[in-house]
Amino acid sequence: MDRQTFEAELARDGYTCVENSMAANHHNPDHTHDFSARLFVLSGQISVTFDGSTKTCGAGDTFALQAGVLHAEQVGPDGVEYVAGRK
Repeated sequence: MDRQTFEAELARDGYTCVENSMAANHHNPDHTHDFSARLFVLSGQISVTFDGSTKTCGAGDTFALQAGVLHAEQVGPDGVEYVAGRK
């Protein structure tokens, strides 16, 4: 998937779209969000751990997480830039 397609799907599905980044090696311990989220990684890497497994995403990868899901985030050594949709 490319960024244009990802953002078009966000708009179609009623998500608010923002571009964001996190610093190298940043760690967010277990937490939840009161919104559902979709990510499209522009550069770098992020790993999300939930339900006993970890999904690692790099440039061009997408990821979705429903509201209320307990998860942790670990950013790679080069940081991460991404487009996020929230709903």
